Amino acid sequence: MNIPQDLLYTKEHEWIKIEGNKGKVGITDYAQSALGDVTFVELPEVGQKVKQFEPFASVESVKSVSDVYAPMSGTVVEANERLEQSPELINQSPYEEGWIATIEIANLAERENLLTPEAYKRYLEEEA
Repeated sequence: MNIPQDLLYTKEHEWIKIEGNKGKVGITDYAQSALGDVTFVELPEVGQKVKQFEPFASVESVKSVSDVYAPMSGTVVEANERLEQSPELINQSPYEEGWIATIEIANLAERENLLTPEAYKRYLEEEA
């Protein structure tokens, strides 16, 4: 299971890469593996306000439809439109090409509510 060290994680299996006051968001390698082949991604709208741990996008696979929860509150400033034509990028490259959106973060202190890579790895081991 690939768990990059430069990201923070949620218990719902999202990741965020914080750079300044922005955060790039996607679903983890574990999540894409559990979903199976991703067939459709409902992207958030640019300008949409999101709240930490509330749904803001969804991912459809051959197995199910899953909500994607915002790891932090803020405003969507970019959506990965490549996923409209190539939703399989989430399976092939969940941390690089398959990101879902970029959020302008409203409150950086919310990162205290997220899991470090080590804590996320322990969480996955406990769930197994």
